[in-house]
Amino acid sequence: MIEVERLCKSYDGVDALRDVSFKVGRGEVIGLLGPNGAGKTTLMKILTGYLHPSSGTAKVAGTDVMADPHGVQKRIGYLPENAPLYPELTVQSQLMTIARLRGIPETSRVKLVSDAVRAVGLEERLTRPIATLSKGYRQRVGIAQAILHRPDLLILDEPTNGLDPTQIIEVRSLIRELAKHSTVILSTHILSEVEATCDRAIIIIAGEIKADSRLADLSGASDLLVRFEDDVPEEERRRLLAEAADGRRVVTAGKRAFRITGGGGLGAAVYDLARSRDWRLCELKEESVSLEAVFNRLTAAGGAK
Repeated sequence: MIEVERLCKSYDGVDALRDVSFKVGRGEVIGLLGPNGAGKTTLMKILTGYLHPSSGTAKVAGTDVMADPHGVQKRIGYLPENAPLYPELTVQSQLMTIARLRGIPETSRVKLVSDAVRAVGLEERLTRPIATLSKGYRQRVGIAQAILHRPDLLILDEPTNGLDPTQIIEVRSLIRELAKHSTVILSTHILSEVEATCDRAIIIIAGEIKADSRLADLSGASDLLVRFEDDVPEEERRRLLAEAADGRRVVTAGKRAFRITGGGGLGAAVYDLARSRDWRLCELKEESVSLEAVFNRLTAAGGAK
């Protein structure tokens, strides 16, 4: 559904995206995760044809976004962070107006609007002016107009921003339902949103992709925590641990303690190293890695701008 190759975007000499590449298959639900200012919105604006990249390519369903932006936009539903709504219109008038703007034939408008209304649970609000709706229901209207034309790809930018806990749960449930019919990209800086709704996470920090993994794979990963009783020069011990761990990242985790990133399953190799060096072990254990731990580690290492 999406092919992005070496995408770059600069604003007045400042890089917002640097060499971004990834692919998204049909039917996937992707969490585009990163701190504020990481480049998520810039990437989505390029995918929707709103911005042109400085270099690189982006394709949606095989169509180049730069060569045929209107062709791509016909296949995309997009909800920006602040849904573009006319507060003086009723819900029904808003959706019918968007249907006309999208060029949906008159013979199909009523059915498509009705289907979108049912999908987001707006049946009881059709005649209400948008200005009188809660933020949660305004967000539903925004999603309804994004799915009116039954898009192949649905892009949602911070869809639960500013909602209360009940509204967040409702929107999450709605996104999971919509994902049955469309590929979904959900952009957020909230970790729980990705864990609750997505199959895969792409973590972008300071304009670069730092991780791209299925959540099921991520939850199965683990680090290895090693703690020693005896004193050995720290740099020497870290270097030898890295060799035993096949070059995996080794960081200090306290006095005489080290953490081997992704080192689950390497306990025997580290134990053998300790025996060969006569190091006295007092702790050797695997620790599961959460999405939050990965995100915090990458943010600290990447320095989000």
